[in-house]
Amino acid sequence: MAHKSATPDQAAGHTSYGWALVVDDHPLFCDALELTLKSVAEFTAVKTADCLENALTLLQGAEPPSLVILDLNLPDVNGLDGLIRLKRQTDKTPVIIVSSMTDNAIISGAIVAGAAGFVPKHSPRAVFKEAIDCIERGEVYEPAGYVESSTSTRRDETVSRLSSLTNQQARILELICEGKLNKQIAFDLTIAETTVKAHVTAIMRKLGVQSRTQAVLVAQDARFANVLPSAG
Repeated sequence: MAHKSATPDQAAGHTSYGWALVVDDHPLFCDALELTLKSVAEFTAVKTADCLENALTLLQGAEPPSLVILDLNLPDVNGLDGLIRLKRQTDKTPVIIVSSMTDNAIISGAIVAGAAGFVPKHSPRAVFKEAIDCIERGEVYEPAGYVESSTSTRRDETVSRLSSLTNQQARILELICEGKLNKQIAFDLTIAETTVKAHVTAIMRKLGVQSRTQAVLVAQDARFANVLPSAG
């Protein structure tokens, strides 16, 4: 796991890490996770954020955390987009998804989008320890009972393509989804219109599409309504 620091406690079988970030809009669950993380992995500090934007603000200019715990269902997030955005900013920091939604399609999509593990919210404390130990070994933690579906290939490929976008490209795609033209995007982001055009071309190439409309449809594939086969 990233940003691990050795301490004398290691002689007693303990490992000390840097700080951890919990992103969840339920205060009681945040408190419970803080206690859990400090007890199973001895994090020096645990910070919390109740929405994705607050989490991204906390991360700006700060030393990268050793671990991020992320709930997919946040007030300002629709689907796997929150994980994708968080991974772009946290770089190599492992992100564990902790969610009450345990459909195989959600788990698969989260892992493809870069999650280092997936822990159902109803899991006992020992499972969090198991997940952290698994990530420490360089592995991806998958919950008990998870079976990768053979029907998730196209959806997972879509999530993978979205994950490949840079921060600027992702922001431009968001504005495209809002229906804005290149000139408007250039004004909003304070960049040249030619730069926007270059980014749009790169976005379409990465997403494997030929038009802005197709790019919007690909972006929508990461939303819960499309990730969950039972939603509608």
